[in-house]
Amino acid sequence: MQKKPKSINALMAYMRDTKGLKILGSGDKKKLRYMGYFHGYKGYRYHNNPTNMYTFNSFDEVQAIYEYDMAIKTMFYPEIMFLETTFKNYVLEVILEEANSKRFADIYAKLLTDYKSYPIGSDGYKKAINKRMNLRNKVYSLISRDYGKRFIVNHYYDKDQPLPIWAIFELICLGEFGTFIDCLAPDVRKKVSESVGIKVVYDGDGKLLPMIVYTLKDLRNSVAHNNIIFDTRFKTGKVSRRIDGFISAETGITNIKFDSIVDYVILISFMMKLLKCPKKKIMSFIKLYEKNSEELRAKVSTSIFNTIVYTDTRTKLELLKKYL
Repeated sequence: MQKKPKSINALMAYMRDTKGLKILGSGDKKKLRYMGYFHGYKGYRYHNNPTNMYTFNSFDEVQAIYEYDMAIKTMFYPEIMFLETTFKNYVLEVILEEANSKRFADIYAKLLTDYKSYPIGSDGYKKAINKRMNLRNKVYSLISRDYGKRFIVNHYYDKDQPLPIWAIFELICLGEFGTFIDCLAPDVRKKVSESVGIKVVYDGDGKLLPMIVYTLKDLRNSVAHNNIIFDTRFKTGKVSRRIDGFISAETGITNIKFDSIVDYVILISFMMKLLKCPKKKIMSFIKLYEKNSEELRAKVSTSIFNTIVYTDTRTKLELLKKYL
């Protein structure tokens, strides 16, 4: 027989009596309702995966991690959106000049030719061909999906005109954009890379920018969908060591593994610096992260705090500020 779902009072009693968590009164009940038992308590009671359970002294510590997570999502959102938009604009400038056309079909034929850099029939060739074809199919699928729903698609199709590449960039998500860069011919990729400030010595094949885009994609999606981010559980794969090698060589910051959220603060700040953003804007972003972290420190035990904000965080941020 299916168990009857627990009421909010029963859930509080379970947390208190079975889990030993101090949670009492209407104030804690309201907080639990705001964060949700399943999205909140069950999501914030561990670090990275359920085998790493926290030992909380009170519900206030759960609430503190929840508030910290919400605060850093709010902090990250505008800067990730800025980077996404800026990267797309830099890529547009290069491909419009190289293809001398705004049509996706022309750009697909002339520039999305990374597969030619591999021996015909090799595994690399087949993977590159599949990636290219999947990207094309995805683009046309998005146009079909959005016709009748988005003005930008209707505007061109109702005039019997192909959707220009800048309009397509409005439709594709960050992951698909990363794939687009990845599919570009190596010489075009390298021009894009140089245009955003990545030095050739670190990026002979022009692959660093799509790697960075893929790395930011997971964070961006989690922020946009209000998923938990404080412990980097959003990562869908390993981050390329080329990224931390590049940043370390330029800034002197070591141990960038992207298993702590501060490493994403470093990556975003670093890219903003390459794009010549005002120093004041970048410093405000860093200081906001420091403020959020100090507020967390005051609300949780030292052992919990050190699993979230690693002990080398201050050193990393000081080196980052010195670089800026």
